[in-house]
Amino acid sequence: MQREIEKVAKLVARAQMVVVLTGAGVSRESGIPTFREAQTGVWANYDPERLATPEGFLADPPLVWRWYDSRRAILADVKPNPGHYAIAEMEKIVAKVLVVTQNIDGLHAKAGSTDVIELHGNITEFHCFDAGHAADDVPFGLEAPPLCHCGSMLRPAVVWFGEALPTAAIHRSTREAQKADVVFVVGTSGLVYPAASIPYIAKDAGAALIEVNPEDTPHTDIADVFLRGPSGEILPRIIEACKSLHSDPSA
Repeated sequence: MQREIEKVAKLVARAQMVVVLTGAGVSRESGIPTFREAQTGVWANYDPERLATPEGFLADPPLVWRWYDSRRAILADVKPNPGHYAIAEMEKIVAKVLVVTQNIDGLHAKAGSTDVIELHGNITEFHCFDAGHAADDVPFGLEAPPLCHCGSMLRPAVVWFGEALPTAAIHRSTREAQKADVVFVVGTSGLVYPAASIPYIAKDAGAALIEVNPEDTPHTDIADVFLRGPSGEILPRIIEACKSLHSDPSA
């Protein structure tokens, strides 16, 4: 694998723009369970339709609020892992690095990435159900959704099942992917659209496609380099290889 890592490092070192698409696998390495993995204990028998749809929220706002509050409490003490930090450190090597994530935990920003598109929103942010007004400083431990200044119930600022991704976010993601020299696909199954289309769009536009995943995905066949393993192990090795190139340009 070292030879492939050095190949990727050379691609990154020459790049003017890199896009990194990340999914649940990156968050899992920080100990964050996926949506269904988090349905344990008192939540084990609830249908996801009751917990993550607009209809479920309106049918039982306190239930949905408590579910997301419990997840938010878990995330409060979670820290970025070496994969997050390696992606952030890439900004010291490449002129422009854009992170496009399907994760809602905010860990990329915590790690230091400065340009992050959160396709599915952020669990620590809130807006009102009816008008989309943003709300700040929502406390933990409430038994039901608080109200916006307009009188509407607040909800987590995440994309629920049946809702469309934010138009501006997906448009910018695809637009920037078409400009990128290198696109990383990290810790994502490649099954959830429209995010899963981004690597194909980038590849068609001429980007080098690098996949970092423990298992094969639909993107594996089109990847220029496939690095099998966890991002927290592989991405730091790529950064170290980039630093070696910088110290020895003839390498």
